[in-house]
Amino acid sequence: MLLSVSLTLLEGLAVTMELFALTLIFALPLGLVISFGSMCPFTPLRAVVKTFVWIIRGTPLMIQIMIVFYGPGLMFDLPLLPRFTAAVVTFVINYACYFSEIYRGGIQGV
Repeated sequence: MLLSVSLTLLEGLAVTMELFALTLIFALPLGLVISFGSMCPFTPLRAVVKTFVWIIRGTPLMIQIMIVFYGPGLMFDLPLLPRFTAAVVTFVINYACYFSEIYRGGIQGV
């Protein structure tokens, strides 16, 4: 009994570590690109990027996961994404927005 529970927890840990690694691999460079967009001298692009970051940072992560998982199917009649893929996409977008603010603050010295 205890061994089966421990093995199940270890499998969950492996999935969590994979999600964490993929999130970092994709969110760090994307955050840098987003931070450059938020510092762009072209005002319309800067406004769009800052609005996007503001919306992503202002909504709960669970709502974002539901939008990414169910949204394409409801809006465009596409098949649902696999759960893990939807989680990776959502985490990457969410954390890229947070990383972009960190990068922007470091680059601008604010």
